[in-house]
Formats: sequence, structure tokens, C-alpha cells
Amino acid sequence: MSSATSSANGFADEPKATPTLTDLLLRVASKDQEAFAAFYAQTSRRVYGLARRVLIDPELSEDTTQEVYLQVWNIADRFRPDMGSPMAWLMTLTHRRAVDKVRSEQSSTDREARYGAAMQDIEHDDVVDTVTQRLEAETVVKCLESLTETQQQSVKLAYYGGLTYREVAEKLDVAVPTIKSRIRDGLLRLKSCLGVN
Repeated sequence: MSSATSSANGFADEPKATPTLTDLLLRVASKDQEAFAAFYAQTSRRVYGLARRVLIDPELSEDTTQEVYLQVWNIADRFRPDMGSPMAWLMTLTHRRAVDKVRSEQSSTDREARYGAAMQDIEHDDVVDTVTQRLEAETVVKCLESLTETQQQSVKLAYYGGLTYREVAEKLDVAVPTIKSRIRDGLLRLKSCLGVN
């Protein structure tokens, strides 16, 4: 009997029924790659759509979609048909993954902002300190110039040279009380010039 006759008698092979998402997911649990490809083809647009609604950014949404399907491949055996539909299970995975991604991105952004603010403060403080020190140094130099020459020599040797009163006296060949008096008078004039009370 020919195939034409058998089809006329109604015994022809009927087209195979399209597997349900549940069937596909149960096969994915057994690491069936064809079933996985079919499951992906039927569901990926919805997964990407949900990820995109949560994340906005297309690139992050694509990354999240890939991560979801990797997760599906790894944990398909945890799917329980009696607990809900494959689509509900898949959307739950997607939503969780997208929310985790938002939190991760926000945390990263916060860390960068804190680091940036800290670095700005440090740079700002360095600039302020440098300018302040330079201005103070310039002011001190100007005020030193307002002293008499003997006061300048005495103060510079004592404070910049680190010498004692006796060493300053010996270096300038002057009596110690004279040196003390010069330094005291010089410091009083410096304080006045610098506006120090």
C-alpha cells in the first residue's frame, strides 16, 4: 500500500505537536540543547523586554538577558510545573536579576561618587594648603625685611639656623644680652607685621 493510499485512508503521519514551554524546560533540565534553543527562541523577547523596563539601558538589558538564560540552563531542574507556569518562573528570574543589576550599578556609582568626592577634597585641600603656605611665606619674608639688619641677622640665625642665643652672639661677636634684646624686639615687630596678637 502506497503512502498516498495510506494518507487517503487517514492513517498518514500527523504533524508533530509543538512542545509546550513546560516540555522544553523539562528537557533543558536534562541539558537538551535543542530544547534550550527552542525555549530561548520562544521567550527571549519577553525576557529582554522586562529587563529593559527595569534597567532602561539596552546594553545592560542584553547582559542581563544572557545571564538569565545561563541561569535557566544551570537550574532548569529546579522548575516545578505544579508551582507555576514556565513563563512566570522565567519572569521571576529575570526581574530578580535585573533588580540585582540595578543595585549593583547603583552601589558602583555610589562608590565612584564617594571616591571622586574624596579625591576632589584631597586635591582641593592640597591646592589650598600650598597657596596658604606660599602666601604665609611671602608675608613672613616681607615682614622680615621690615626689621633692622641686625634684627634680621639675629632672628634668621636663631629661628632659621637653629642656633642658641649664645651661638648667635658668638657668630655675630656681640654680647648675649644684646642678642636676646635684638631677637625679642625683632619678634615683636614680626608679630605686629603679621597681625599676630
